[in-house]
Amino acid sequence: MIARRAVDMPPFIVMEILEKAQAMEREGKDIIHLEIGEPDFATPQAVKDAGCAAIQSGKTQYTHSLGLYELREAIVEHYHDKYGVDISTEQVLVTSGTSPAMLLVFSALLNPGEKVILSNPGYACYPNFIRFADGEPETVNVYEEDGFQYRPESIRAVLDEKTKAILINSPSNPTGNVLGETVMREIADMAGDSLYIVSDEIYHGLCYEEKEHSILEFTDKAFVLNGFSKLYAMTGWRLGYAIAPKEFIRPMQKVQQNLFISANSFVQWAGIAALKEAAADIATMVATYNERRKYLIPRLKEIGFGITVEPTGAFYVLANAKKFGGDSYRLALDILEHARVAVTPGIDFGDNAEGYLRFSYANSLENIIEACNRLEAYLISR
Repeated sequence: MIARRAVDMPPFIVMEILEKAQAMEREGKDIIHLEIGEPDFATPQAVKDAGCAAIQSGKTQYTHSLGLYELREAIVEHYHDKYGVDISTEQVLVTSGTSPAMLLVFSALLNPGEKVILSNPGYACYPNFIRFADGEPETVNVYEEDGFQYRPESIRAVLDEKTKAILINSPSNPTGNVLGETVMREIADMAGDSLYIVSDEIYHGLCYEEKEHSILEFTDKAFVLNGFSKLYAMTGWRLGYAIAPKEFIRPMQKVQQNLFISANSFVQWAGIAALKEAAADIATMVATYNERRKYLIPRLKEIGFGITVEPTGAFYVLANAKKFGGDSYRLALDILEHARVAVTPGIDFGDNAEGYLRFSYANSLENIIEACNRLEAYLISR
């Protein structure tokens, strides 16, 4: 009999949309992809060169289970230079992507039945990681009129003796919004002896108007999840890391040793190059994303979608599509079928996002313009 943890896990709907779109492409249909959150840029050349050099020089064996000291040192320097925070290499654990980092954090943090507070809408996979670690997700609704930011009083209203963590994600998937400093300070102030903040900072660096903040600027009762996939266009390299209070590192390390051993050795050397040598490439990518963002937001409004607070981070827009239908999954499938544009239904990110669609602008401006034209024609003809 199949284990309940597998049977009960819901599908990741964006992947189902992507897979249906790919099946249509195999039939010869031209699909424009605005559903997937994957950079459309090549990995910076310096990073590719460092990875190849590591392979050629024989750096292909296991590393320390915490990760290469040189990479952990580079991460420490990065957080000091960007955020002015002082952490040690003993607080950093390098992983094969940010998802394993999340698994390690929740495995070390949660006892059965302990709760993690999440925003609704929020990244679709968070609740599944928490349940897999025998924890309980507790959602707090966030709203379009607030830019989908937490209302601190809503968090306080659900805190109890079983609450172990509050999870924040800024810039956010799916909303693209950035948590303001005041809200982050209020959330950080809730941390205590048995309550931690888990901050997913994977979209840091992808901010276009306001400065993003690390949770470590406001509290040391915090875990940071970060990685190289989004900012450095390294999704397939699978390289991430966690920053944790020192007392959690050894327990997380033991889980890493048993489940993963270590992150890929040559990929870690490439990560050092990303942190130290890719600044010019990153600046070009960020400027290009911003150009697309500045086109897409007003164009979606023109077509008829609702965007009350314009997103300023990541590469997503979560747009209100309720005037076009209340079933976002059905609407997304209909758009895919008739407009040949793949978008993500809001229901993938929680029931409070039902009636919304997420648009990713990790695609060329030419394709985004064509997608909007197709979308407008489709909606007019309905």
